[in-house]
Amino acid sequence: MSKLDPLRQAVAVSPDNVPLLLLLAHACLDEWSLDEARSVFERVLTLDPTRPEARVGIARILHLSGKTSEAVVRTEALIVQNPQFAPAHLLLARLHAGEGNLEAARTSYARALALDPTGKDPSLEKELNGHVPKQPPAPEKVTVSGPAWTPEADEEEKSGPDSADVERPTLTFADIGGMETVKEEIRMKIIHPLKNPQLFKAYGKKIGGGVLLYGPPGCGKTLLSRATAGEIKANFLSIGIHQILDLYLGNSEKNLHQLFELARTHAPAVLFFDEVDALAADRNDLKRSAGRTLINQFLAEMDGNVGSNDGLLILGATNAPWHLDPAFRRPGRFDRILFVPPPDEPARASIIEVMARDKPMHKLDSAAVAKKTKDFSGADLKAVFDIAIERSLARAMQENRVIPLGTDDLLKSAKDVKPSTKAWFESAKNYAIYSNQSGFYDDVLTFLGIKK
Repeated sequence: MSKLDPLRQAVAVSPDNVPLLLLLAHACLDEWSLDEARSVFERVLTLDPTRPEARVGIARILHLSGKTSEAVVRTEALIVQNPQFAPAHLLLARLHAGEGNLEAARTSYARALALDPTGKDPSLEKELNGHVPKQPPAPEKVTVSGPAWTPEADEEEKSGPDSADVERPTLTFADIGGMETVKEEIRMKIIHPLKNPQLFKAYGKKIGGGVLLYGPPGCGKTLLSRATAGEIKANFLSIGIHQILDLYLGNSEKNLHQLFELARTHAPAVLFFDEVDALAADRNDLKRSAGRTLINQFLAEMDGNVGSNDGLLILGATNAPWHLDPAFRRPGRFDRILFVPPPDEPARASIIEVMARDKPMHKLDSAAVAKKTKDFSGADLKAVFDIAIERSLARAMQENRVIPLGTDDLLKSAKDVKPSTKAWFESAKNYAIYSNQSGFYDDVLTFLGIKK
């Protein structure tokens, strides 16, 4: 039996599995089955036209088939569209070397190593007489203004606003199972206004504002925030506490202001604060004035007193909403407070289907797995898949073939995972019953089925 047969069988079971198709295509290249490799790479591009691994694979096949000129043209076009894709630079270096253009080959090889130092090619280096010019790597993200790159800079942990990155996520709501109520709230807050600006303007509604997501950990608050930016094709800034807090008096407030200004200059944008309670703690719990002034600055930025927030969506996520200063819940600040509960049974089935997309699956019954995973968060469901995959990989290595995952594998793994949400609800229940004068925790009480 050919070494390719197990991969072919796995692809037959999961024909739209792009990672599996790429694995088969590269295996075909290793076996010099060039026609089959090209056919599989083209299948990948049909499913995902932008996949650079497939495009560079076809260029390699052209080179191996003696069509070097076409391979160079295709590789150079790929680099224009994906300048950070190291394998394309490495292939271009090999192509240039094959044509005797050693200087161009050295430059392309240096670029490849700058992007991926693990991609060394000893045979190519020997062909280049061991001389490779050094070149600093280009950042993979758009980094805000800060110190120039130095070799030492990569060795130090960056902090402050200079390390904030402006991203353009490709993740959308379609990639996240469940949470339809929360998604609709976000659509009304930011997506619909962007698509219907004149209609919202007629009602005096501005684009943007603040949304606070709270609930047990692992239920998708961070993922949902990133998908919101992807849904509207907006810029996304994820802010950590280390980027704001500073040892010297006044610098923390300055850092926070600079991050808001960065988001404003890139509007429409989503400014996401994870574990926002660490920056917006209740001032009654703070004895140091420094913490109070930072909170005051945060409130002023959200109010738009120091700059226009039009087109800026401020998302905050927290597992401990009871530590948040009440002033942040005033209308005009976090005026949408959304409880993100553990997924219900239909939502769990949807999440399971999303998680199964890029894995070799056989006869998946997502409803059966969802029924057996009550109270599981999205992170818990991922743990179920991880355990099942580890067990299948162990068998695959013993039998030297890809073994598809089945419903039974997931059900067996689910028995080894305990829902992580129960501990959170034990704490939330007390706040919801005894500290709910404003009705802030009504959604928690409803979820728990408790009547006050």
